[in-house]
Amino acid sequence: MTETLTKEQILAALKGVKGPDLSSNIVALGLVSEVVINKSKVYFAISVDPARAPELEGLRQAAATIVEGLPGVASATVTLTADRAPGSPSSSPAPAASAQPKAPTVAAGAAPGSAASPGSSRTGRQGAAGIPGIRHIIAVASGKGGVGKSTTAVNLALALKDQGLSVGILDADIYGPSMPRLFGLTGQPQELAGNKLDPMRRYGLKVMSMGFLVDESTPMIWRGPMVISAISQMLKDVAWGELDVLVVDMPPGTGDAQLTMAQQVPLAGAVIVSTPQDLALIDARKGINMFSKVNVPVLGIVENMSTFICPHCGGRSDIFGHGGAKAEAEKLGVPFLGEVPLTMVVRERSDSGEPVVASVPDSEVAQAYRQIAQTAWAEIERASGEARPAPKIVMES
Repeated sequence: MTETLTKEQILAALKGVKGPDLSSNIVALGLVSEVVINKSKVYFAISVDPARAPELEGLRQAAATIVEGLPGVASATVTLTADRAPGSPSSSPAPAASAQPKAPTVAAGAAPGSAASPGSSRTGRQGAAGIPGIRHIIAVASGKGGVGKSTTAVNLALALKDQGLSVGILDADIYGPSMPRLFGLTGQPQELAGNKLDPMRRYGLKVMSMGFLVDESTPMIWRGPMVISAISQMLKDVAWGELDVLVVDMPPGTGDAQLTMAQQVPLAGAVIVSTPQDLALIDARKGINMFSKVNVPVLGIVENMSTFICPHCGGRSDIFGHGGAKAEAEKLGVPFLGEVPLTMVVRERSDSGEPVVASVPDSEVAQAYRQIAQTAWAEIERASGEARPAPKIVMES
């Protein structure tokens, strides 16, 4: 039975796979990452020497085969990951091969959208394979953590739904998934025919997150390729159905996950979240530049925590400054979507799994989110008829 499948069983089986030098097994050598089991599917990564990655594909296949042979296992997703030794030159071999396409590699100073990932080029919006049934995909991103990106993504999705749109939300932050807490959801998605997962539902939205598949306290000790594989499967192996919009809560930063998302699916645009102070705006600028390089339209910037509203007297205090994101938007020539004040109700309702747009719809904060959603949707409709140039592909030597 699938219910009896354990990590201990997986690791015991993997002890039958010899390491690269055949001196011991991959478990004893400490090469196996955190093992994740979702229903009958198993996910893990194997660390290898980057110089030997091409020759060790057989090791990956052997590990996948032995795990798939266990009772109750329908499939095993196994990825080889490789770390460069400290001080090694950048021209050393790229990340190892895996069950999924390689993570794209971007060279410093390369042309916009440059990557080593086959099939990542696009002709306008249609080159990257879309997700059947989903009209538009919006990325909500930030250059750094702690700016309220996930809270913004949830309330943006709810505000778009209030416009009469059918909306889903994907939590692509594998290391720090927030959707279960923000929506007050527990349990696991049901598996449907064809190995598809039925997304969770809350407040009229379809929701998917790695947080539904692993315990809240379980650290995801995965390297880039494994994270990219997980995001790809949550995009394509979930029964999203017919959606006008899928909102994707991106991981913070400008790494492999963001770049791969921009290349694997035709994003309608990105919403950048920042707080007003200069330190956050520096990182927001990096996010805007990244999406620009891969030819994803920036729908605009949201200034979150724009001003603090005292719950007692209603007075306003600009704890993090004020107006910085609007000034940055004007400087960079991208739309400014609006300001969201910092209030006690945002924190309280977010912690209790009751987003303000759904639970306090007449509040100033909820109205701010609705205005942001209206402006962002208008940007999507405006841009939907414009052709987007395909990014150039540049291979690192």
